[in-house]
Amino acid sequence: MALLEVCVDSLASFDAAQAGGAERIELCSRLDLGGLSPTDELFAKAHARARMPIFSMVRPRGGDFVYSERELATMHAELTARRERADGFVFGVLTREGRVDLEATRSLVLAARPKPVTFHRAFDLVCDPFAELEVLIELGVERVLTSAGAPTAFEGRARLAELVRIARGRIVVLPGGGVRAAHATELVRVTGARELHGSVPFDARAL
Repeated sequence: MALLEVCVDSLASFDAAQAGGAERIELCSRLDLGGLSPTDELFAKAHARARMPIFSMVRPRGGDFVYSERELATMHAELTARRERADGFVFGVLTREGRVDLEATRSLVLAARPKPVTFHRAFDLVCDPFAELEVLIELGVERVLTSAGAPTAFEGRARLAELVRIARGRIVVLPGGGVRAAHATELVRVTGARELHGSVPFDARAL
């Protein structure tokens, strides 16, 4: 079965994810806004009780993924402050034309090193996912979290399978968006994905 990453935005959901068999945590705040950077308090407390890798969201606000210079500076500062303790980072920056912001993303990836980077579901808004996948590969991004532009990963499974095929192991395509235990096995079978992204409640023992 694929590795299971679970997105959480509280200590209660963090504990539930660990108990439910998650193998990696994406730590956020405000999942009602699509996930923002975790607070310092949540980051510290989750890190202290973690039994698995924690990937920390880096997103200063809700809304679109076109950031000002000031917002990018805030993201850089967060990466620097949390780089020692986080096991990885999750962020996404786009241009107004619906492309990966090449320069901003390159700079953030370098700031995150040596920790791995996931480009999050901002990817679902790009104008050409196949071309932009190559951009992320060129930038050395390790993962891309996506539903292939569909409302849920299961609905986008055919395009996700194509992204996995094109990736050829150069980047991990991480299906996310409405993933549930009931269809996770089928999603993995159809797409060939090696990892899945869900949210609480998600009991990996039910797979």
